[in-house]
Amino acid sequence: MKKPVSPPNLELIRKQIETKPGQLGKLFDLNAGPLVKNKYLHWDKLRFYTPPEGFTNEQWWLAIKKQRQSLYSKLPLKDENQNSFKYLTIDYITQTLLKIDQSLLAFNQMSEQISKTETKNRYYVRSLIQEAFTSSQLEGATTTRLVAKEMIQTGRQPTDKSEQMILNNFSAMKHIHKLKDESLTKELIFELHRLVTEKTLEDPSAVGRFRNADERIVISDMYNEIFHEPPPADQLENRMELMCDFANEKNMHGFVHPIVRAITLHFWLAYDHPFVDGNGRTARALFYWLMMRHRYWIFEFVSISQIIVKAPAKYGRAFLYTETDDNDLTYFIIYHLKVIERAIEELYRYIELKTKRVETIKSQLQGIVVLNHRQRAIVSHALKHPNHRYTIKSHRISHNVVYQTSRMDLLNLENRGLLTCEKIGRTWYFKPAANLEEKLTDMP
Repeated sequence: MKKPVSPPNLELIRKQIETKPGQLGKLFDLNAGPLVKNKYLHWDKLRFYTPPEGFTNEQWWLAIKKQRQSLYSKLPLKDENQNSFKYLTIDYITQTLLKIDQSLLAFNQMSEQISKTETKNRYYVRSLIQEAFTSSQLEGATTTRLVAKEMIQTGRQPTDKSEQMILNNFSAMKHIHKLKDESLTKELIFELHRLVTEKTLEDPSAVGRFRNADERIVISDMYNEIFHEPPPADQLENRMELMCDFANEKNMHGFVHPIVRAITLHFWLAYDHPFVDGNGRTARALFYWLMMRHRYWIFEFVSISQIIVKAPAKYGRAFLYTETDDNDLTYFIIYHLKVIERAIEELYRYIELKTKRVETIKSQLQGIVVLNHRQRAIVSHALKHPNHRYTIKSHRISHNVVYQTSRMDLLNLENRGLLTCEKIGRTWYFKPAANLEEKLTDMP
């Protein structure tokens, strides 16, 4: 990733233009708004656009920045020199926040594929695995998604650092739902950090504690160009206290939408980089914590990291645009909202495809001649109820057949891998196989 070009000095531009009588007034008469062609542009992009006639790109930038400065809302987050971060609520932000709020209502009205508890749990676990895997990918994990899924679903122990990172993230994401009603504290953040970094750090003592003064952390590229140097270690205690106050809506001056606060929390922890490692994973976990705290329960099923990992350079650039342009967090908020939009769209697309696939398989069941009508009825029911348990007695009563017929129906389905069985006490219980849909797809 290439570091963006920092904006020119506004005061220097002003002094240069003041040497030309009347030019400054003409510039501000342009009424340049905060957007250019409906885009919130950083200087790194604006310098390639054609400025209004009679003006340079630098002069145009001055006019745009003056408009933005009059509209900023300040945040309690400050850089190490005590300069405030701020953001501008442009139409895109307002519209997208409304769209996300409305998505909660739309999600409530979705088909039974998501409304039933057992199906809902399946989507929930799938989302946790997806977020755990892709969030770890962003930090360098190399394990495939299939291997990660197998490890989590079978409960086997990790075999390397990549698998450990993924399992840690999975555990942390599950734990967030237990913490959503708690206020944010340093101890809670340390707890999340311990969860995401356990058994993955070169120095085990660095788990769940601030970095020390002698542990210098910088964000740089392979050529050692420094992109970000976080605040000194001796500022971390106070900065984290302020961050917790912000997350808990303590000492607030003005309303900040919960989603904007969650995005700011994500940026804040990543900016402060309070830990030796695991900052990105902890920052994304805090985003989810605040979304859950405000009952955005759709985010139980949404993975933002699966979008971020497709273009990680854009993720890094959103941080750098903010830092290089007067601590303007608007860039990061816009980027993050686009990620959320795409993540929700991916969820809807997945549920729609899954629903259609189940319906298609149910139709195809009629053509599977190796199964009788009673077995097809069980399989059709199992597709919608993946956690249901069947017994020889329940099947016998449902289809009015003798014990031996019922027993053979179920054992045959088990032999084909469509059901699994276990004995509890004196009763055999049959459950749908975990990969039932795939098994049916492969059947003749």
